[in-house]
Amino acid sequence: LAPVAARMGELMGRNIPVVANWVDGVNVEPGQLVMLENCRLNVGEKKNKPELAAKLGQLCDIFVHDAFGTAHRAEGSTYGIAETAPIACAGPLLAAEMDAIGKALAAPKRPLIAIVAGSKVSTKLTILQALAKNVDGLIVGGGIANTFMLAAGLKIGKSLAEPDLIGEAKAVIEAMKARGAAVPIPTDVVTAKTFSPDAVATVKAATDVADDDLILDIGPETAALLAEQLKNAGTIVWNGPVGVFEFAAFENGTKVIAQAIAESSAFSIAGGGDTLAAIAKYGIEKDVGYISTGGGAFLEVLEGKTLPAFEVLARRAA
Repeated sequence: LAPVAARMGELMGRNIPVVANWVDGVNVEPGQLVMLENCRLNVGEKKNKPELAAKLGQLCDIFVHDAFGTAHRAEGSTYGIAETAPIACAGPLLAAEMDAIGKALAAPKRPLIAIVAGSKVSTKLTILQALAKNVDGLIVGGGIANTFMLAAGLKIGKSLAEPDLIGEAKAVIEAMKARGAAVPIPTDVVTAKTFSPDAVATVKAATDVADDDLILDIGPETAALLAEQLKNAGTIVWNGPVGVFEFAAFENGTKVIAQAIAESSAFSIAGGGDTLAAIAKYGIEKDVGYISTGGGAFLEVLEGKTLPAFEVLARRAA
């Protein structure tokens, strides 16, 4: 953490020492600011051992938790200390995250559209199932969309997918249909024969995918239809790019969706590393309502879970 402390010192115009081996206590002068070396190194941190939690709580008068990105972990420095410190509270970032996610999910302006994309359905299946009960439109992308295409009876060639989860994908489609909502299945796709930046991109109807094709993006017709839906949304939740946007030939779908979110008057919330990379690539930071700092934490809240950090802080505040 030495480079972090050095930069923080520059910004604050003061010297900020980094202290190692601090669990049993640290000397701090009145008015001094010190940075404690990486807490992940402490024995008992990940398993939230009571002995460590007790020592952490004795280090301070007030513990402020402001790291939303770790709020889904019940560990020593994220949970144990919040139980043992004399006073424990949420910081401004943590509070802002919960306000934004609450605005997007608890009482959203309708229609509520969720974009859930990524390589695997298995890692996001519970999120898809939870959102299917609440959203008006569920846009799937990436490898997840390929599994949904299989569920809709389409061929996907040698594209990334999870054929053993077709049943679960069909159940999500049916759950949405029962509420008069939909999971839009791509009508056209961008394919290649190999997964590489210089692969030749071919736009095809979703019904024309060859056995040796790889689907690497949604097609322009699908992107335009989804963009229209997003522009008319009241609330948008975005997690994951819809294609291999890192390769120029396969970025159009993600780019069109990013621009549609930017142009929409909807309240939008986005989270996850790849999503943030896409937002930065297309320069739409100022046009997204709230950009979450969490990856795993963001997904768990979308799933309807109560994060450990919030459970303990709410209990301490009661």
